Amino acid sequence: MVLSTPVLGVIILVYLMIIFYLGWLGYSKTKETEDYMVAGRKIHPYILALSYGATFISTSAIIGFGGAAGALGMGLLWLAFMNIFVGIFIAFVVFGSKTRRMGLNLNAVTFPELIGRRFQSRFIQGFSGALIGVFMPLYAGIVLIGGARFLESTLNINYDVAVLILTVIVAAYVITGGLIAVMYTDALQGSLMFVGMAFLLIFTYIKLGGINAAHSALTSMSGMVPESLANGGHLGWTAMPAFGSPIWWTLVSTLVLGVGIGVLAQPQLAVRFMTVKNDQALNRAVLVGGPFILMMTGVAFTVGALSNVYFFDTLEQISVVVAGGNTDLIIPEYINSSMPDIFVVLFMLALLAAAMSTLSSQFHTMGTAIGHDFYREFIKKGDIGQTVNITKIAIAFTILVSVILAYILPISIIARATAIFFGLCAAAFLPTYAGALFWKRMTREGAIASLLVGTFASLFWLGFVHAKEAVPLGISKALFGVDTLLTGTWTVVDPILVATPLAFIAAIVVSLATKPIPMDHLENCFEK
Repeated sequence: MVLSTPVLGVIILVYLMIIFYLGWLGYSKTKETEDYMVAGRKIHPYILALSYGATFISTSAIIGFGGAAGALGMGLLWLAFMNIFVGIFIAFVVFGSKTRRMGLNLNAVTFPELIGRRFQSRFIQGFSGALIGVFMPLYAGIVLIGGARFLESTLNINYDVAVLILTVIVAAYVITGGLIAVMYTDALQGSLMFVGMAFLLIFTYIKLGGINAAHSALTSMSGMVPESLANGGHLGWTAMPAFGSPIWWTLVSTLVLGVGIGVLAQPQLAVRFMTVKNDQALNRAVLVGGPFILMMTGVAFTVGALSNVYFFDTLEQISVVVAGGNTDLIIPEYINSSMPDIFVVLFMLALLAAAMSTLSSQFHTMGTAIGHDFYREFIKKGDIGQTVNITKIAIAFTILVSVILAYILPISIIARATAIFFGLCAAAFLPTYAGALFWKRMTREGAIASLLVGTFASLFWLGFVHAKEAVPLGISKALFGVDTLLTGTWTVVDPILVATPLAFIAAIVVSLATKPIPMDHLENCFEK
């Protein structure tokens, strides 16, 4: 389906005008460094919840993971449960309040600065900033891919042009307006995403004859699972894969646990907790964030799986075949072929909102990580003035890298690349972040050991053991003459299950063997 009506142009123009107005509003309210970095620490809980949710749920969730559900089935709904329980409840109620208070006590304006100042270490801040600056462009690149793929198929425009359009729009208000502009636009985009996903769920069930008919039809299609997937443990789109099979390990360890746990240590999400003025705002945000995440992920994964029923009824083919083997195209193909024109317009705006909200936060986080944490605090040791201008330059640089990755990354990469980044963050940051908030006995040396062990253990497993990455990279083959250093089940076990426990062990062992942090500093960190 190709949309080229004047109505479409008017709708998009109005949408962009509102986005740029909110960007200007953020710019007009940005007077100091704290405004640019943490939105002045006075964001409304409703805006916080929608900004957090819209940042968390990007086109990688809707397009990438929705497409993965089209191939793997509804077992992916366990990730929706993890997103709500861990990503919203645990994140806001357990981690959020302590992050907000400690960030205020230490006057921290970024996630790396929070853990760096907690452990009195410029190295931790600088290394964390560099890690974010190097690897987050991968995540930003696949978010660009998700948005651009839908624009490509919906508007029939060149993919490269679609990437540039998305990038220029987001860069304009992120670079000028800082985090206030990002969170204002996120709130609008989150609202639009909620409406779009609600309509998608309703239209899908109407199209397939109702809830019972749709799910019964999907269950009856278990015999149509392709041989390659069946050999990997696929038992049908309404059943979990065979326990211990390669597909089970991919679904459970990489997608469900990798993203479900990794969300706790996402720098662009953790910094949101430092933008509100009190703990009550965080608690109220849970009431908005929970239903929002349920609607985003639950609908995307359900519709992705049910798309098989629609394509079989209309084309006598399953979704992954219709998409030409590229799971990133399953949701765009389903939307464009099954939905009324007016809904395609609405959903296109919802996907634009999903892409732009996440990209804006990623660009802001990457820029502050490189400009503030790595350059100012680690390289220059704080011996320069404000870093807003340096941060803007760093944002522009990371945007360029993200665009390049969006052009060169392979097909069906969105869900896998998201899981890689979330898993790396869990291994590198989660033990240090949790120790900073909950364990006063954790030392600077323990935090550094945890950070290094988690990072390099995760990268080693990705490059030399986990077959999904190790085989295409070819590093193990070039150095040792084998695709992976380990064989069998180990090659499908995600790095998060190996690297994260090792990082926790390193944090505990080294902390207990080294001198505690001075009590006066701890009292300052944990005040109130």
